[in-house]
Amino acid sequence: MAVLREPQGDGMRSVGTVLALVVLATMVATFARRWRIPAPSLLVVAGLAVALLPGTPHIEISPEIIGLVVLPPLLYASAEDMPWRELRAVWKPVGILAIGLVLASAAAVAAVAALVTPLSWQMAFVLGAILASTDPVAVTALGRRLALPPRVQVLVQAESLFNDATSLVLVRVAAGIAVASAAANWGAAGGEFLVLAGGGTVIGAAVAGVIALIRRRTEDPVLETVIALVTPYAAYLLAEVAHTSGVTSCVVAGVVLGGRGDRLTNARIRLQLHAVYGTVVFLLESVVFSLIGLALPDQVQALAHGDRAWPLYALAVAATVVAVRMLWIAPLSAVVQRKGGLGRVNWRVPMVLTWAGTRGVMPLAAALSIPEVMKDGTPLADRPLVLVLTTSVVVVTLVVQGFTLAPVVRRSGIALEPDHTAREETEARSRLAHAGLARLEELAELEVVPDVALDRLRRGLNARLDDARDRLTEQNGTSVATASADLVYRQLRLDLIAVETVELQRLYDARSISDTTRRRLQRSLDLEEARLTDA
Repeated sequence: MAVLREPQGDGMRSVGTVLALVVLATMVATFARRWRIPAPSLLVVAGLAVALLPGTPHIEISPEIIGLVVLPPLLYASAEDMPWRELRAVWKPVGILAIGLVLASAAAVAAVAALVTPLSWQMAFVLGAILASTDPVAVTALGRRLALPPRVQVLVQAESLFNDATSLVLVRVAAGIAVASAAANWGAAGGEFLVLAGGGTVIGAAVAGVIALIRRRTEDPVLETVIALVTPYAAYLLAEVAHTSGVTSCVVAGVVLGGRGDRLTNARIRLQLHAVYGTVVFLLESVVFSLIGLALPDQVQALAHGDRAWPLYALAVAATVVAVRMLWIAPLSAVVQRKGGLGRVNWRVPMVLTWAGTRGVMPLAAALSIPEVMKDGTPLADRPLVLVLTTSVVVVTLVVQGFTLAPVVRRSGIALEPDHTAREETEARSRLAHAGLARLEELAELEVVPDVALDRLRRGLNARLDDARDRLTEQNGTSVATASADLVYRQLRLDLIAVETVELQRLYDARSISDTTRRRLQRSLDLEEARLTDA
């Protein structure tokens, strides 16, 4: 996760420090979940507190490790959760935000940084490009527990996933100007954007197509798990080797495969993949957000004496990022709300969309990738200050916006009430039970199924209609006298689960339920199917 600056020959201590970091990050993230507070925000604060303790080892974050090890699975996991239906509905505002807002943010931050900080205009441009895009890892992590309307949630998450191509092109152009002291070639920058975004999209879609073909032809849980873990790295590395955007490729692969995941594997494999990927994402997120806080004190120590006013610079830049986002989003909010079915326009929605646009891992990785020397071999001036300001703005947005995002959402009036979600899930469970009963009556008319199995299944389905909130896995039914009858029951129940799965997809396609409800109920069906298969 990090490169530790330890004395030579003390490799064991370095390994111990990394393991201690993993343990600390996991503990903090666990308490954050228990206390129902944003884990990224608490992890950053904990990392910063540990870094200030005497005797804490110096940790230097490696951009290669973040880019090649940490980012691909986190980006892929965020993209897999993106529902196709809502994404298609908001693609126009997402495009406007992913390009227009990134350019506006970069220009505004560059102008403010050139005016209030000692940075040259070239390095101010670099800083603006780095901080221009929101971070998909942070946005997804912060938004998991928020009850935003589906299209608003997808808008924020999709923007953070697709605006990185624009930001990465700006960073490359800005870094090239700073390193070579050359003028900007905007025509070449436009072509590079098309290559990065377009090439990454094509490669990501191709990788998703190949992976889908492979996964349809295998039912080995171990092999499926390995394929799922390798997929984001394959999409990322193939795109980078082709000099396109690995981030875009990884995101496209995740979106395509995430929308088809229920059709590629069986219930047992889906449950296993969910558990494995949940563990991987939990560990990576926990460590990477802790590292952000840990790295800041060392970066501050590397500053020149004339840069000691960096806290004021960081606050000015952070305020600029938030203000530009608010001014850009406000005109779009009315359109998003009307298309999202939110009723009359609520002008508190722009505040929610603005406050959800935090910075995180991606800007830090971009800042670390800046060359340390110019083409003539002299050190790149102001690089330490750019790194400190980037990390500081990331910390400010994660802490300030992260800890206050939930109250802002609640006070905005657009949050979905818990009763709304529970009612939608209850109604969907009842519809699935009705579909199961209809199939059961068809089988009963054929008179080829034992009555004892039919009665047991009817009792179970009717119980779910009486109390639709009960989990399917909690319905044990009445004991069957013979082993053969029990086998018939399991086979019939598996058949009914297949019918209910089809009905669940029909409800989602008919816009009767949200993607969150669909995923929750599909997992419930998967749990029961796996239990019956293993019995």
